[in-house]
Amino acid sequence: MNTIGVVAIGRNEGKRLIRCLKSLRLHLPENAPIVYVDSGSTDGSLAAAKSLGVHAIALDPSLPFTMARGRNTGFRYLIEHFPELPYVQFIDGDCELMSGWLAPALATLESDQRLAIVCGRRRERFPEASAYNRLADMEWNTPVGEASACGGDALMRVEAIQEVGGYTPTLICGEEPEMCIRLRQRGWKIQRIEADMTLHDAAMLKFSQWWKRSIRGGWAIAEGFARHGAPPERYKVKEHVSGWLWGVIAPVLALGLAWPTRGISLLLLGAYPMLTWRIYQYRKGQGDASTDAWLYAVFCVLSKAPQAIGQFQYWVSRWQGKQAVLIEYKSPSVES
Repeated sequence: MNTIGVVAIGRNEGKRLIRCLKSLRLHLPENAPIVYVDSGSTDGSLAAAKSLGVHAIALDPSLPFTMARGRNTGFRYLIEHFPELPYVQFIDGDCELMSGWLAPALATLESDQRLAIVCGRRRERFPEASAYNRLADMEWNTPVGEASACGGDALMRVEAIQEVGGYTPTLICGEEPEMCIRLRQRGWKIQRIEADMTLHDAAMLKFSQWWKRSIRGGWAIAEGFARHGAPPERYKVKEHVSGWLWGVIAPVLALGLAWPTRGISLLLLGAYPMLTWRIYQYRKGQGDASTDAWLYAVFCVLSKAPQAIGQFQYWVSRWQGKQAVLIEYKSPSVES
């Protein structure tokens, strides 16, 4: 009997997708079913997946593409065609499964029947290729132990995902933490273990890519706050306030009041170096090298502006009643 199936999702991942699917073939049991769900790729991803012998599905383009919708589609296919599966590994098409992951992950899930999700360490494939890739690698390094959420790559219990109805399909980002909130509300748990899980290829080589990704992060914060910001969860309340404060309120007050205060209001801008220093000290306390801690601190403060843009875009879209569309920072031409 099959124990585990896989759902991989992607959009214009090119060579990254090939690496992903080949890693699954290499590290999974021979009979493990693999489903790839494609979101309107124009680079031949769907045909490439089929050539590797996986179950390949193209999402209906008449509906907005979202990663959540892709994961739900792949999950439904798995449980319809392989109803005996107790576990499913979700993986993004720009990631590769690592060799030592499945054994400890499965053992952890089987040790506790209330564990819904087990995740591990996602690492960047090319962390030295750019400062932005390095930042992503640091972002993936989350604490070991019981967690409040997981990312796009994780091993999950089919029963738990069915109980909450899977991912919210309209979310364009932040869909994993949102589902984890609903799981935890029903008594399920998420565990992060000390094991390398996947290699991720962010392929962020330009400032403009980092900027778009930060806007997407702001959107995720705003929508997360809108859905689950009320007590007792209070999800993303602090981050939502921080985006408005540092991305809008402080600079507007400092610059807008410069003339009537004869420049005194510009002293408010001194709070940014102070914030950078505080973040640096925090990251040093977490074990980061000085250069990494400075990198993280500087870009964390810089990200407040695009974060505020993303938050603003979310609230405007919500007010207008529009369906969100993907905020993409990659392009088919960006290959590693």
